[in-house]
Parts: sequence; C-alpha cells; structure tokens
Amino acid sequence: IYRSYLAGVKEPRLASVWDYDKNLGWIWDVALGGRVGLMRYGTERADRPDGWELDVEGAALARLDYEHEMDVVATDFRAGLPLTYGYGPFQFKLAYYHLSSHLVDEFMLRNPDVERINYVRDAFVLGGSWYATEDLRLYAEAGWSFHTDGGAEPWEFQFGVDFSPAALTGVRGAPFAAINGHLLQEVDFGGHLVVQAGWQWRNASGRRLRIGAQYFNGKSDQYEFFDHDESKIGAGVWYDF
Repeated sequence: IYRSYLAGVKEPRLASVWDYDKNLGWIWDVALGGRVGLMRYGTERADRPDGWELDVEGAALARLDYEHEMDVVATDFRAGLPLTYGYGPFQFKLAYYHLSSHLVDEFMLRNPDVERINYVRDAFVLGGSWYATEDLRLYAEAGWSFHTDGGAEPWEFQFGVDFSPAALTGVRGAPFAAINGHLLQEVDFGGHLVVQAGWQWRNASGRRLRIGAQYFNGKSDQYEFFDHDESKIGAGVWYDF
C-alpha cells in the first residue's frame, strides 16, 4: 500500500548505482533487499490498494570501491516492520526499523587511522503520502529513534516528490523523475538531497524496473561516514517492490 520513495537511498529494494565523487573516485552503491506484504485487510487492487496492510522489509546497503579492487568499504543493514493504510489518493505508514552500520576489514587495513563507529538506529516512523494526480506523489515522514549509538541522534525527517506514470508501460516504458531530501539530527538537521531521472517499465502489480541518472549531494548515505560530505553523480538500475 505504501510504496518506497523512488529517490530514497535507504529504502529496501534491489539497486545498483555507479557513482563518481571528486574525493572518493568511482564507487559502486548497491542495495540488496525488498519489502513484502504479509497480510492485508482491504481491496485487492494491485497497483494502489485501499485498506490496512502489515509488511516486512529488509536490505543490505553496501558500498564497493572501484579504486581498490572492488573491495567492500561498508554496509548498512536495515530491517523493519511497517503497518500501512491507504484510502484513495492518501497513504499512511507507522513503522519500526533497525539500522546498523558496519565497516569492512579490507577498508580498515588500508586505513588504520580510521576508527570504526557502532552507528545504530532503532526507530519509529510516521509517514504520509498523497497522489496529487495518478502519476505524481508527494510525501513526508518523521522518524524518532528510541535507541541510538555511534553518533546517531533521535530525530530524522524525509520529504520528496515522485513522478512515475501509473499506466502499464509495456516494452516501450515511460519517463520518471524523483527528488528526495533526508535530514538527520546528528548533523544539525543537515543531510542529503537526491535527484533521479530516467526511464521505467511498470507491470500490473505496480512494481517498477528503472534505469537512469542520479545526483547526490550532502552528508554520506553510508552511516559509518555520516558526518562526511559527498557529491556524487552517476547512473543506476533500480527494481522497486
């Protein structure tokens, strides 16, 4: 009922993004995960159903380093349990998620002065989205962590816009565009901005295969480096559940 934000880089999905950052060089950001509906009390419409739904989500969000033999640098692991409700153009989400960050041995061996942090968030999230048209979605959410570690602080906020044609695309596909902002208390409510645009293919279930360009600017989306600035541009492939 409550779909992942298209340009949200911490969402559970399958994704592969090849980025260039002037300080980091070429990097490869990968998401291996998804969201599954466990039960629903509502309508059976596949693309935008009404009613209540309980989901489970999980993902490994990893970064690989092209400059050093494709070594894995760090991975954020996320698991959650969203309860969602939809009625017409409106959707709401009340969720719990756990996120923990892990620095990889190869990176620590190459950078012995880097100290690993035990970044952890256990958070409740309240979100809402509105389809202004069949193709245009606006959303916002607030998260509060009741348990944090490694420099994380309780509050976070997300907001953005998704343009994604709702009609079945067939083999021809259709354009998409998305903007996402994510603010974190631990960086004085700074954060990052992500802009995506490209081409998508959508099936009857509402799932989407997308290819396109991505621009990222702000604090790192790998939370082992949450207070580091990054400015990345690249291309990606995304499969949204």
